[in-house]
Amino acid sequence: METAIEVRDLVVRRGGREVLHRLSCRVPAGRVTGLLGPSGSGKTTLMRAVVGVQKVSGGSVSVLGTPAGSPALRRRIGYLTQAPSVYADLTVRENARYFATLHGTPAAEADRVIAEVGLADAAKQLVGTLSGGQRSRASLACALVGRPELIVLDEPTVGQDPVLRDELWRRFHALAADGATLLVSSHVMDEAARCDRLLMIRDGALIADDTPDAVRRRAGTDDLDEAFLRLIRDQERDVERGAS
Repeated sequence: METAIEVRDLVVRRGGREVLHRLSCRVPAGRVTGLLGPSGSGKTTLMRAVVGVQKVSGGSVSVLGTPAGSPALRRRIGYLTQAPSVYADLTVRENARYFATLHGTPAAEADRVIAEVGLADAAKQLVGTLSGGQRSRASLACALVGRPELIVLDEPTVGQDPVLRDELWRRFHALAADGATLLVSSHVMDEAARCDRLLMIRDGALIADDTPDAVRRRAGTDDLDEAFLRLIRDQERDVERGAS
């Protein structure tokens, strides 16, 4: 299977503390890969390294066959940050059209992505008047402008109601079916089952890199929440044995 992202021995230090510890993983192209782990585990740091905005202390990150952060990747990657990255004093449509202009795509592209994230009725509203969930969707629309090959989404479903969450996940898989690669982070384990592949991290270390079914089999449980806990315990036992 073709690889969209390859991370090798990645080390990131922030504030004198090592956040990622020689982390290595691969993200397959044309799939939805979930990046799962508790808050503070290093998910956002890893995503920042993938899109090329994180200073790294060691290792390498290759994206679509090119070193992360290369200028050639700018129009090939869509990135949704945790905090909404849109202009509050512009409407939803104005924001999306601004990003469409940056990508050199027609204004109709803006209306397409606005409809895809369920904001067609709010297209003329100022972003500053939207709810938190709507503002996140406005940011998502801007990340989808230009039909990027790689879409990196940092907790895109936070603050969304269950119906909309389901619609967004259906859209993520539709994008993958059209050839895009998605890396989607979450700290909610029930979203893990929606992914084609899982990267599970804790305290900056990878504890699983496999399909949801394979993770269940390895942990000996059908519950992915319980599987994550069992893998953590296994990791802790391995560390204790290595220290003894």
